[in-house]
Amino acid sequence: MSGKIERPKGTHDVVPAEMPLWQRVTGEVARLCGLYGYRNILTPVFEDTALFARTAGQGSDVVRKEMYSFTDRSDRPLTLRPEGTAPICRAYVEHGMHRDPQPVKVFTIAPMYRYGAPGKGRYREHWQASVEAIGSDDPAIDAELIQLYDTLLHRLGVSAYHLELNSIGCRTCRPAYLETLGTWLTENEQRLDADTRAKVATSPLRVFDNYLAKPETVRVALGEAPRIGESLCEECVAHFAAVRADLDATGVAYDLVPTLVRGLDYYTRTTWEFIGPMENENSTISGGGRYDGLVEEIGGPPTPGVGFGAGFERLLIAMEDAGATAEPPSLDVFFVLDDGAPRREVTGWLAELRRRGIAADTDYAGRSLKGQLTQAARLGAAVTVIVGLDGVGLRRHGRADELLAHADVVGRLSA
Repeated sequence: MSGKIERPKGTHDVVPAEMPLWQRVTGEVARLCGLYGYRNILTPVFEDTALFARTAGQGSDVVRKEMYSFTDRSDRPLTLRPEGTAPICRAYVEHGMHRDPQPVKVFTIAPMYRYGAPGKGRYREHWQASVEAIGSDDPAIDAELIQLYDTLLHRLGVSAYHLELNSIGCRTCRPAYLETLGTWLTENEQRLDADTRAKVATSPLRVFDNYLAKPETVRVALGEAPRIGESLCEECVAHFAAVRADLDATGVAYDLVPTLVRGLDYYTRTTWEFIGPMENENSTISGGGRYDGLVEEIGGPPTPGVGFGAGFERLLIAMEDAGATAEPPSLDVFFVLDDGAPRREVTGWLAELRRRGIAADTDYAGRSLKGQLTQAARLGAAVTVIVGLDGVGLRRHGRADELLAHADVVGRLSA
């Protein structure tokens, strides 16, 4: 029996009609990263499962609920990458990039995989830009990355967003805060939902993760919890003040949100999220932060780092809400074949024009003359070449047709 096969649940196709806007986003990301000195890097679509289990944290939602993990034919535990930072840091260690001039500034555009309930802007396979600066603890580079994404939104015409900012401390000051927070959570566990209580034992700080998606009563309770900002050490206070000063200097507006954390264990100090126009738990269009212990956690030398991930699907929704558009690729020449047209010669003309960098096409569907002219207009051809038995006519919008011999076609179109 045969039946219709559809794409897996939680995935999506980017069809040709949607590709111009998609390519506008990817092209602007790559162009802007280049302006800021970030070079492209590609990592495998799957990694050793331990890479994510060790860095994301066993108690994280990513590890507990969302990873696509499997064993291969040699019984090696592998996982489709759920995020881009850990693989890039693994490549940094494996290829000895700590010996390169620091910081190493890289970016990637790639699909990520997380099992979860699909929704608007939320896919199990989603595309993401990961932009990372590894090897510097300078707060100026935290601000640079935030300002880079803020600039991207402006370049893409998105204005309905805001930036949330926080500091979650470091190895020096966070342990004492976690002890204080853990005590408070235990004393108030009856005010928390089951999902929040489950995080208390594994990672108390993560009770604030996905804060807006929690029931209102839980948000009210957590609003009374001790705040990490009240427990920061002097170094973290100074670092966060410098980040804010640099953002102020570049005109990037932000809201201080004391409950803002990131969902993975490796984050330290600066954390941030860009919140888009969707008023639900999928409203985050980009999130990032500092991860000063991640490289060391996977076997590298002590190395500070900072970066962000930005999904494309939610960004495209924000762009569409803002009325953003993108022009489809232009076609320079379309050949319309009349009765008796030398099809073999047209094939040669097409090949030669394309070799010269001229976008050219013709009819392959057996359309009538009228249908071919309609197709040329639909494709937005700058020049329509009507090919007859003894010659051709060049038709351009707003100009009289120009008649040519077959032998002169390529030269005239290349002029």
